[in-house]
Amino acid sequence: MENKYGKDCDPGQGDTRVTIRPYLYDDHLKPKQMRRIKLLSFLLFAVVCNNAIAQSTNMNGAWIPVRQIFAGAELPTAAFEKQKLAINDSTYTMLAESTDKGIVKYSGENKMDIYGKEGVNAGKHFTAIYKFENEELTICYNLEGSEYPEKFDTKGQPLYFLCVFKKK
Repeated sequence: MENKYGKDCDPGQGDTRVTIRPYLYDDHLKPKQMRRIKLLSFLLFAVVCNNAIAQSTNMNGAWIPVRQIFAGAELPTAAFEKQKLAINDSTYTMLAESTDKGIVKYSGENKMDIYGKEGVNAGKHFTAIYKFENEELTICYNLEGSEYPEKFDTKGQPLYFLCVFKKK
Protein backbone atom coordinates (compact mmCIF):
# COMPACT_ATOMS: atom_id res chain seq x y z
CA MET A 1 0.00 0.00 0.00
CA GLU A 2 1.51 3.36 -1.02
CA ASN A 3 1.39 6.49 1.15
CA LYS A 4 3.26 9.78 1.10
CA TYR A 5 6.13 8.28 3.18
CA GLY A 6 6.86 5.30 0.99
CA LYS A 7 5.68 1.73 0.65
CA ASP A 8 4.22 0.05 3.73
CA CYS A 9 4.40 -3.62 4.46
CA ASP A 10 1.29 -5.33 3.05
CA PRO A 11 1.31 -9.01 4.06
CA GLY A 12 -1.76 -9.64 1.90
CA GLN A 13 0.30 -9.13 -1.24
CA GLY A 14 3.42 -10.90 0.05
CA ASP A 15 5.51 -7.73 -0.11
CA THR A 16 7.72 -7.34 2.97
CA ARG A 17 9.73 -4.28 1.89
CA VAL A 18 9.45 -1.17 4.00
CA THR A 19 10.85 2.20 3.08
CA ILE A 20 11.94 4.17 6.12
CA ARG A 21 12.18 7.93 5.85
CA PRO A 22 13.63 10.26 8.45
CA TYR A 23 11.13 11.65 10.93
CA LEU A 24 11.82 15.35 10.46
CA TYR A 25 10.58 16.31 7.03
CA ASP A 26 9.13 19.69 6.24
CA ASP A 27 5.89 18.04 5.16
CA HIS A 28 5.72 16.23 8.52
CA LEU A 29 6.06 19.31 10.72
CA LYS A 30 3.18 21.70 10.98
CA PRO A 31 3.83 25.36 10.17
CA LYS A 32 3.39 26.28 13.85
CA GLN A 33 6.10 23.76 14.86
CA MET A 34 8.46 25.10 12.19
CA ARG A 35 7.94 28.68 13.45
CA ARG A 36 8.74 27.55 17.00
CA ILE A 37 11.93 25.79 15.89
CA LYS A 38 13.02 28.86 13.92
CA LEU A 39 12.24 31.17 16.86
CA LEU A 40 14.15 28.97 19.32
CA SER A 41 17.12 28.81 16.95
CA PHE A 42 17.11 32.59 16.61
CA LEU A 43 16.87 33.10 20.39
CA LEU A 44 19.75 30.69 21.02
CA PHE A 45 21.87 32.52 18.45
CA ALA A 46 20.99 35.90 20.02
CA VAL A 47 21.93 34.69 23.53
CA VAL A 48 25.29 33.35 22.33
CA CYS A 49 26.08 36.57 20.44
CA ASN A 50 24.96 38.72 23.37
CA ASN A 51 27.25 36.76 25.72
CA ALA A 52 30.24 37.28 23.41
CA ILE A 53 29.43 41.01 23.11
CA ALA A 54 29.10 41.35 26.89
CA GLN A 55 32.44 39.62 27.43
CA SER A 56 34.22 41.81 24.89
CA THR A 57 32.59 44.95 26.36
CA ASN A 58 33.99 44.12 29.82
CA MET A 59 37.40 43.65 28.26
CA ASN A 60 37.39 46.87 26.22
CA GLY A 61 39.83 49.55 27.29
CA ALA A 62 43.44 50.10 28.26
CA TRP A 63 44.96 47.68 30.78
CA ILE A 64 48.19 48.06 32.75
CA PRO A 65 49.95 44.94 34.10
CA VAL A 66 50.42 44.91 37.88
CA ARG A 67 51.77 41.38 38.24
CA GLN A 68 53.31 38.81 35.89
CA ILE A 69 54.33 35.20 36.51
CA PHE A 70 56.09 33.03 33.95
CA ALA A 71 56.57 29.28 34.51
CA GLY A 72 56.06 29.71 38.26
CA ALA A 73 58.51 32.61 38.66
CA GLU A 74 57.27 36.12 39.51
CA LEU A 75 58.73 38.78 37.23
CA PRO A 76 60.04 42.04 38.71
CA THR A 77 57.88 45.15 38.17
CA ALA A 78 60.65 46.71 36.08
CA ALA A 79 60.09 43.95 33.47
CA PHE A 80 56.55 45.13 32.66
CA GLU A 81 56.15 48.68 34.03
CA LYS A 82 56.07 50.22 30.51
CA GLN A 83 53.66 47.65 29.03
CA LYS A 84 50.06 48.36 28.09
CA LEU A 85 47.30 46.16 26.68
CA ALA A 86 44.50 47.77 24.68
CA ILE A 87 41.42 45.71 23.80
CA ASN A 88 38.69 46.91 21.47
CA ASP A 89 35.99 44.27 20.95
CA SER A 90 37.79 41.48 19.09
CA THR A 91 41.14 43.19 18.51
CA TYR A 92 44.09 43.77 20.82
CA THR A 93 47.28 45.80 20.81
CA MET A 94 50.08 45.01 23.26
CA LEU A 95 52.67 47.73 23.74
CA ALA A 96 55.90 46.40 25.22
CA GLU A 97 59.43 46.38 23.81
CA SER A 98 57.65 46.17 20.47
CA THR A 99 54.02 46.41 19.34
CA ASP A 100 51.91 43.29 18.96
CA LYS A 101 48.46 43.30 17.31
CA GLY A 102 45.91 40.59 16.73
CA ILE A 103 42.46 39.12 17.24
CA VAL A 104 40.82 37.83 20.42
CA LYS A 105 37.95 35.33 20.27
CA TYR A 106 35.96 34.66 23.42
CA SER A 107 34.29 31.34 24.11
CA GLY A 108 32.26 29.94 26.97
CA GLU A 109 33.59 29.41 30.46
CA ASN A 110 35.94 32.44 30.33
CA LYS A 111 38.17 31.04 27.62
CA MET A 112 39.87 33.01 24.89
CA ASP A 113 41.83 32.34 21.75
CA ILE A 114 44.43 34.90 20.75
CA TYR A 115 45.70 35.13 17.18
CA GLY A 116 48.76 37.30 16.50
CA LYS A 117 48.50 39.26 13.24
CA GLU A 118 51.30 41.84 13.48
CA GLY A 119 54.54 41.99 15.44
CA VAL A 120 56.64 39.30 17.07
CA ASN A 121 53.62 37.00 17.54
CA ALA A 122 52.29 37.26 13.98
CA GLY A 123 50.97 33.87 12.87
CA LYS A 124 50.86 32.46 16.41
CA HIS A 125 47.84 31.15 18.33
CA PHE A 126 47.61 31.24 22.12
CA THR A 127 44.90 29.81 24.34
CA ALA A 128 44.03 31.43 27.65
CA ILE A 129 41.56 31.62 30.51
CA TYR A 130 40.54 34.85 32.18
CA LYS A 131 38.58 36.22 35.13
CA PHE A 132 37.48 39.56 36.60
CA GLU A 133 37.93 40.00 40.35
CA ASN A 134 38.29 43.13 42.48
CA GLU A 135 38.59 45.47 39.48
CA GLU A 136 41.37 43.30 38.03
CA LEU A 137 41.60 41.22 34.88
CA THR A 138 43.65 38.05 35.27
CA ILE A 139 44.71 36.14 32.15
CA CYS A 140 46.57 32.84 32.18
CA TYR A 141 48.07 32.09 28.75
CA ASN A 142 49.27 28.81 27.30
CA LEU A 143 51.94 30.06 24.91
CA GLU A 144 52.01 26.70 23.17
CA GLY A 145 48.33 27.16 22.29
CA SER A 146 47.55 23.44 22.40
CA GLU A 147 44.98 23.52 25.22
CA TYR A 148 43.42 25.94 27.66
CA PRO A 149 45.01 26.24 31.11
CA GLU A 150 42.89 24.49 33.72
CA LYS A 151 43.69 26.96 36.50
CA PHE A 152 45.37 30.29 37.13
CA ASP A 153 48.73 28.79 38.03
CA THR A 154 51.98 28.54 36.07
CA LYS A 155 54.01 26.29 38.41
CA GLY A 156 55.41 23.29 36.55
CA GLN A 157 54.18 24.74 33.24
CA PRO A 158 57.18 26.12 31.31
CA LEU A 159 54.99 27.74 28.63
CA TYR A 160 52.30 29.23 30.88
CA PHE A 161 52.25 32.97 31.51
CA LEU A 162 49.93 34.70 33.99
CA CYS A 163 49.29 38.42 33.95
CA VAL A 164 47.11 40.52 36.26
CA PHE A 165 45.92 43.83 34.79
CA LYS A 166 44.21 46.93 36.18
CA LYS A 167 42.16 49.14 33.93
CA LYS A 168 43.88 52.44 33.16
